Amino acid sequence: MDILYGKHAVREALRSGRQARRVLIAAGAADDPDMEGIVQLARAASIPVEAAERQRLNDIAHSEHHQGIVGYFHHREQPSLQKLLHDVEPPGLILMLDEVQDPHNLGALLRTCDAMGVAACIIPGQRAVGVTPTVAKVSAGASEYVPCVTVPNIAQAMRQCKEAGYWCVGLAHTEEATVDSWDFTTPTVIVLGSEGSGMRHLTRTLCDALLRIPMMGSVSSLNVAAAGAIVMYEAARQRGWR
Repeated sequence: MDILYGKHAVREALRSGRQARRVLIAAGAADDPDMEGIVQLARAASIPVEAAERQRLNDIAHSEHHQGIVGYFHHREQPSLQKLLHDVEPPGLILMLDEVQDPHNLGALLRTCDAMGVAACIIPGQRAVGVTPTVAKVSAGASEYVPCVTVPNIAQAMRQCKEAGYWCVGLAHTEEATVDSWDFTTPTVIVLGSEGSGMRHLTRTLCDALLRIPMMGSVSSLNVAAAGAIVMYEAARQRGWR
């Protein structure tokens, strides 16, 4: 079972059709208009809804930031990379993260992926954060709609993407070429490095291009979630998204 908490995360899990064993809401919170809508979604899917004290919700979520709701959801299997590359409608746009470890960054990036039409996110199975309850909450439920494919080896995954016809484009603030110089209407994998050291050496080497975001201020780089949002917006703009 996956434990999800927060109004947006639970609501979107229910809206997406994910099955749940039960949903717990804080005692006295059923009159909240947002909560009422979530309860209706759960009951329409024949999912039991129970009242619980806030301390119990704190204990289940291991957090006080559950917004009065917790759900026990059945685990949803993610596709393999091979299936993902086969199923994505061309020209595909995919995000790849090289050891991003902060759940708030991953959650924010998944939320941007959903907003900008990015088909999926690829993450390594080690030394990186997965789709935790915190990630689901920060993503405001976007983690229900953006497949997050876990791979054992990022370098191997990059090679597999290239074999499927994708260009791998890495973001690095030290480069000359800028993000607006790349043709994002081609099948592209956007590669972002970790919060501290950026992309690893092999990851950089395997990129077909390295691009930077032009900046006017004194700070030399951006948080990975902010940088990812900018480059994903540029890709969506070039693809004619409105």
